[in-house]
This record gives sequence, structure tokens and C-alpha cells, in this order.
Amino acid sequence: MKELRLMKGNEAISEAAIRAGCDGYFGYPITPQSEIMEYLMLEKPEERTGMIVLQAESELASINMVYGGAACGKRVMTSSSSPGISLMQEGISYMAGAELPSLVVNVVRGGPGLGTIQPSQSDYFQATKGGGHGDYHIITLAPSSVQEMADFVGLAFDLAFKYRNPAMILSDGAIGQMMEKVEFDEHRPRFTNEEIRKNTPWATTGKTPDRERNIITSLDLDPARQELHNIKLQAKYRKIEQNEVRFEKIVCDDAEYVFVAYGTSARICQKAIQLAREKGIKVGLFRPITLYPFPKNEINELSKKVKGMLSVEMSAGQMIEDVLLAAERNIKIEHFGKMGGIIPSPAEVVEALEQKIIGG
Repeated sequence: MKELRLMKGNEAISEAAIRAGCDGYFGYPITPQSEIMEYLMLEKPEERTGMIVLQAESELASINMVYGGAACGKRVMTSSSSPGISLMQEGISYMAGAELPSLVVNVVRGGPGLGTIQPSQSDYFQATKGGGHGDYHIITLAPSSVQEMADFVGLAFDLAFKYRNPAMILSDGAIGQMMEKVEFDEHRPRFTNEEIRKNTPWATTGKTPDRERNIITSLDLDPARQELHNIKLQAKYRKIEQNEVRFEKIVCDDAEYVFVAYGTSARICQKAIQLAREKGIKVGLFRPITLYPFPKNEINELSKKVKGMLSVEMSAGQMIEDVLLAAERNIKIEHFGKMGGIIPSPAEVVEALEQKIIGG
């Protein structure tokens, strides 16, 4: 049975986490994502499902609590916003090295530094390129609605456990704060203790069938053994890139030009499409849903059919680097974006298309 609620994006993530069988949330407040922890505290999920909610003393503490919970085979998560995620990068790198599943939510605000509390998309590099140290990736999902904020929680946990890898929901302050209708399914059953023992052997033995050393640490002083571990990680990332690409195409069948955008920028581009088509400009939208793995093959195929692409981002231009790497080089590809927490208008997007692509 479906349940319809009117909620903020941040609240939707919290409710979805409870229903997805999350065992523990460890976090620290920061605007514009503080409602995630606030909702969980008020909802008292320990009485509904047994989920533990704890405010840590810092972002450093919270990510290491997530590390500990993941090492025990539990579905655990944290959330923060840009400066807080920066503090978590060491722990995320450690979990990637130890192959521990977890969920990190980043409700992005403008930077660099403390910046502003207004929405931004300038953490794209940090999420998709591995913001910590070492050769690693985290699975990155980019919602563009409150409904997807809810839907991606269960999906992120499923992917994290499938590949024994941290996953991130990369949102922004606009989607985190906006209110929309969101539909919830019935509660998903949580893992039983027997299922945990079967599916998470590291929780009871400290090892996995393909890894003899203790999984709770990523330290190995033997370079040859560490290289073999890295080779195995890279093979896993190639598998993720082959199997887990997600994207959406909107009115691209007859498009001569294409906006490439995710999150709030994708919502703006949908209105920009309407304005452009009223002016006789055939434009569509390609929306990456997984930012890692990035849908490079799909962009390459689309680029063979259009005259130009405009990467629309609330940043100085980070995703455009992946678009340029993926697309055919014989078409015009440009960036349009706003920085510092400013959200572009649909009219500005259309104007940028006309100036940079069509008339450029």
C-alpha cells in the first residue's frame, strides 16, 4: 500500500532511511541538511525499527562511527553539507580501501571554504573523483526531486552492499529544502541476524572469501600485496561502470541541441526546453542520474546526433570535463553555470544556449 506525504527533501531522506532498514545514523548538524538528523530525532526510529540515531561531536567522529557500524555488517549512514563532507574524506577513503558499504548524503552548498548556505553543485569533483586519497571511487546518485531523494536511499544501500563500496547521494540545498509530494512503499523488511551472517561475513570473521586479511583495516605495508588489492578494486569499479549506469533523456528524439544537467539544474533545464522550443529551437535534456558511474557511452552516442551540448551546472564547470571526455569532438560543447549559491533562471539557460552554442 502506498503512502503519500508532503515533505522536504531532507525529511524524505530520513523517512526513507527508516523504511529501508537503516540500522544507524551518525551525523553532525550543518545547514542546509540539518533537517535530516532533526527529523530522525523527532521520529524516534529506535521505537519503530530499532534504528540508532546519534549526534556525534564532529564530522570526523560521525564518519568513523559509520566505519565501525559498516565493519559490523550494519546498514549505516551519515549526512552533511560541503565543508562537513570535506572533513569526512579520510574516513570515506578508508572505507573504500576496506571495501565497507555505507551511505553518505551530501546536500551541497556554495564554496569554497565555508562559502554560503545557499545551494550549489560545486562538490561534483569531490564526489565523483574520490575526494580523499588513493585510487578509489564511490557510487554517486544525483536526485532531482524530493521523490528521488526518498527512492535513492534504498537504492544506494543496495548498491553499497552489492559492491561492498561506499555510496553517496549528491543533492543540493534547493532540493533538500523544497517541499513536494513523495510516495512511500510499505516498509521493507530488515536483514535478520541470519541474513547478516550469510551476506556480511566480515561482520563475524573479519574476512571475506576473496580477502584473507582483516577487512576492518586498509593498511598493508607489502607493496606487492597492496598493488594486487588496488587491481582488484579497479576491476570492481569497471564492473560498476558496466552494470550500474543510470540516466534520463527528455525530448531528445528530435533534438538538435542538448542540455546536460543533473539535480536542480536539470529541473531548470526542463523549463528552459519549453522556452526554447517556443522560439523554434529543438533542444532536449540528458540527465545523468549516476554521476559515478558517469553515462559516458550514452553521451557519446547522443553527441553523434546533435549539433551542440550545453553543460548546465551550479558551479564553475566540473561535470563538463566528463562531458567533453565522453562526447564526439566535432560538435560545440560549452558550459553555463552560476556560482556562490545562485540558481540560474530558465531564460538565462536559453540565452546561454543561443550565445554559446547556436551563435557561438
